[in-house]
Amino acid sequence: MFLAIVILASFTELTQGQDLRAREVSKGVDWLTRYGYLPPPDPRTGQLQTLQGLTEAIRSMQRFGGIRVTGELDDETLGLMKKRRCSLPDIIGTSEIMRRRRKRYALAGTVWKKKLLTWRVNSYSQRSQIHAGTVRQLLMSAFQVWSRASLLQFKEVSGEADIVIDFSRSNHGDGYPFDGPEGTLAHAFFPGDHHISGNTHFDDDETWTYNDKSNQGTDLFSVAVHEFGHAIGLAHSSAKDSIMKPYYDGPVGEARTYELPQDDIHGIEQLYGKKSQSNPDFPGKEPTFRPNIPDVPFPSSGPRPTVIDRCSTTFDAVANIRGEAFFFKDHYFWRMQRAGNLVSLNAAHIRNFWHGLPSDLKKIDSVYERLTDNRIVFFIGRLYWVFSNTAVDKGYPRPITDFGLNVDRIDAVFVWPHNGKTYFFKGGQFWRYDEQRKNMDPGYPKELSLWRGIGHGLDGVMAWSDGFTYFFKGRDHWRMEGGAVEVESSAASSTHRVWMHCDVPAHTPVPPDGRVPNVGECSCGLGRNSGRSLASGMEAIVISLSLGVLLAG
Repeated sequence: MFLAIVILASFTELTQGQDLRAREVSKGVDWLTRYGYLPPPDPRTGQLQTLQGLTEAIRSMQRFGGIRVTGELDDETLGLMKKRRCSLPDIIGTSEIMRRRRKRYALAGTVWKKKLLTWRVNSYSQRSQIHAGTVRQLLMSAFQVWSRASLLQFKEVSGEADIVIDFSRSNHGDGYPFDGPEGTLAHAFFPGDHHISGNTHFDDDETWTYNDKSNQGTDLFSVAVHEFGHAIGLAHSSAKDSIMKPYYDGPVGEARTYELPQDDIHGIEQLYGKKSQSNPDFPGKEPTFRPNIPDVPFPSSGPRPTVIDRCSTTFDAVANIRGEAFFFKDHYFWRMQRAGNLVSLNAAHIRNFWHGLPSDLKKIDSVYERLTDNRIVFFIGRLYWVFSNTAVDKGYPRPITDFGLNVDRIDAVFVWPHNGKTYFFKGGQFWRYDEQRKNMDPGYPKELSLWRGIGHGLDGVMAWSDGFTYFFKGRDHWRMEGGAVEVESSAASSTHRVWMHCDVPAHTPVPPDGRVPNVGECSCGLGRNSGRSLASGMEAIVISLSLGVLLAG
């Protein structure tokens, strides 16, 4: 508790007494960590940031972003954190690199050892309103922006290439998952000898456009110029007019006529030399290329990906998978890390993450990670699918009668660490399954009332890393400690506030008797066990600060 007091006091100072919501604190600290201003928390030692360290991180971010330097998470700072941007960190490498960045270009520290670089498009956008041929021409033109300002040249090839371009979604296997529409837009890897060096990925959940004055989508050309800057060795710049600043400000104009700002010209010349010098790779006259990019009309309002508000929806299923909490709704999901921070505030597509589910997927009934082999099992109606990581195993789906279940669907399922058994819930009954023997335990189903304080019709059950079991229904959840079979309090805690970091009342002071209360019936007061509740004041701040060791304890 002393640690919680230290953190709470620190952020009281940082916010000058403002009523900063827990989710804003969580987003702020997670943002500072993600983009290099704060080191990640150490779950082994639980090392806390000092007030001075937190303040300096905020000041660095404000200086880099060109906003008023206050050292506080004020409205202007939080607003900048919400802007669309590149997903690479702003602060890369040592503190010396950080100190050198003062309104000037920044170098990543690695360069290509040649002046002629090859590139190819490995996969095109599946959602863009731009034709694939125009996409290729825009990318070609973005490369030419850099070659016109340096000795670099670029050549498109069909086979092995230095820079490989993909349009991807969600978790696409490189450790930098995309977060759906807006948010992070793209990223590229710096030069080097690794197989992924130079590769550039665009988020295919964005609505990619070109020179659209209405700014309804995201301009592919301007983002490509920025990302190719990373691919050839430039890091983020703090210069106001630089194409290498991390934040997206809309289209930069016609691809045929766009020229780099002076800050970026200085940066690329530092890496590869001035254009006026002789080019050994291209003796004689330099090749010129002006791609014919047609005018592309874009409707001011067109079909956009469905966006579900995490703070108002209920959830179809909840599961602990690989130590992270997954919340499923329709064909989307949110993912919370062990430290308590959401990977993204936007929902991701289930079928972009797990490959092999039905093409007409409407919703998931329940999910769990099997204790015996760490397979992930999805239940939809009378069928179930088994996944090894993100790929479905051969031979699935199969009927849920394999488990001895003669029902039309499963409301919830989880593995109870107390005894290692798998529990299935449906209506007012539950079953206990032995994964080792692959048989239902005798005497089941039993009445759900044996779990005291739990109502019928659950949406999800999950054993979490803090040692508690959480039961979810509607907008609320209840928890049981360790091997207990009775909820801590009849007052329900808000799932949106605790897990989704939403600004809603913390508790619902009614028992889970099967009736899901309306929002108007909720109370803002703390329940009688508020000192131990995951949503209570100080602990909510600690969780929001991503101190994984406290949540996992």
